[in-house]
Amino acid sequence: MLKKILIANRGEIAVRIIRACRELGISTVAIYSEADKYALHTQMADEAVCVGGPQSKDSYLNMTNILSACVLTGCEGIHPGFGFLSENPKFAKMCEECNIKYIGPDYKIIELMGNKAKAREVMKKANVPVVPGYEGEITSVSQALEIAKEIGFPVMIKAAAGGGGKGIRIVNEEGEFEHNYNAAKLESKACFSDDRIYIEKFIQKPRHIEFQILADEYGNTIHLGERECSLQRNNQKVLEEAPSTFLNPKLREKMGEVAKCAAKAVNYKNAGTIEFLVDKDCNFYFMEMNTRIQVEHPITEMVTGVDIVKEQLKIASGKKLDLIQDDICISGNAIECRINAEDTDNNFRPSPGLIKELYIPSGPGVRVDSAIYSGYEIPPYYDSMIGKMITYGATRDEAIIKMKRALGEFAIGGVKTNIDFQYSILNNIDFVKGNYDTSFIAEKLVRNNA
Repeated sequence: MLKKILIANRGEIAVRIIRACRELGISTVAIYSEADKYALHTQMADEAVCVGGPQSKDSYLNMTNILSACVLTGCEGIHPGFGFLSENPKFAKMCEECNIKYIGPDYKIIELMGNKAKAREVMKKANVPVVPGYEGEITSVSQALEIAKEIGFPVMIKAAAGGGGKGIRIVNEEGEFEHNYNAAKLESKACFSDDRIYIEKFIQKPRHIEFQILADEYGNTIHLGERECSLQRNNQKVLEEAPSTFLNPKLREKMGEVAKCAAKAVNYKNAGTIEFLVDKDCNFYFMEMNTRIQVEHPITEMVTGVDIVKEQLKIASGKKLDLIQDDICISGNAIECRINAEDTDNNFRPSPGLIKELYIPSGPGVRVDSAIYSGYEIPPYYDSMIGKMITYGATRDEAIIKMKRALGEFAIGGVKTNIDFQYSILNNIDFVKGNYDTSFIAEKLVRNNA
């Protein structure tokens, strides 16, 4: 087992990793920016090292400083969490070159699966269904338009190196194409330093369903069931649940086997997620693979009893999976609400500032992953998510009722949050019936509140 690791992240995921390490007897080193000097993860870790200024580029994206902190503190490995450098193949490669264990897949796999066009090619060769599209190099807007017309509108223009909903444009007709093509390339260049794009058919009103994968270094690969991630705003997930209300047992089994096939096709190791789009007729298509821990991993942990972060650490330490597929039993239902510091009445504008008072709910079936505390100053430099509320019930209705109760107890004074917005989802009759898709928030909540 690894003895000491550095956590190249901040906030609730850093705290989550520290807790898993503590239970496994692994010492931890936190990194922090000047803005995060008093953040919870710096206080919980065994050691903490400042790696730069408040801006992410000067600290949490500063590879040289992070690796230097790792070497100077004698760490054997680095856990990247999610976001920041978690899907950066250059960083993973630098770890390897410095003889530091990167707690995740090999950098070549990160690079391959991070390039959405190349990932599609690999999946097609492995007979994994993909959305109809064009995988070749696109060099001009005129070429791109011809491809779009051949595929048939509506189409989706996507950043080849993208993720997190960035660099995506949906184009419904030819007259809108050039503007959206240029906008997607500009955003892709700004977010990923790479303006390559690819084009695929836009599946209208699909479900966004992902399967959690675990794979060790000995060829053993399992899945932990699915997560329903269709409740999104601007391609950013808002609320997730497990299992999905949409899948029947036969479809669930088939998608799970295809997800394992996709992971094995690239000789994947560690934790990862295969993401699918599922249309109204239950046809499913590979969308992308996330080569890291997911924000929404807790709901899978709740319904399977598997600690995914511990499994990551064990796999990185060279351990074989203790589990086989037949050991995985999905029991009950879990829901996760992302708690963001944002003003939902003002176009969801971030709401950083001082938390003047705080009460975190608890009780049976309630879990809160967060790094906030009373007196904590939420900095304006990072993502607005400040926590995740997870509830578990023997049935979906019970999980929903618990979530409503817990949200009602969650008191955060001094900043605006999206708690009331989460209530509006939970109280919507279509959500209660499980009747929703990726257009739900835009069409039934945000539009109605405009």
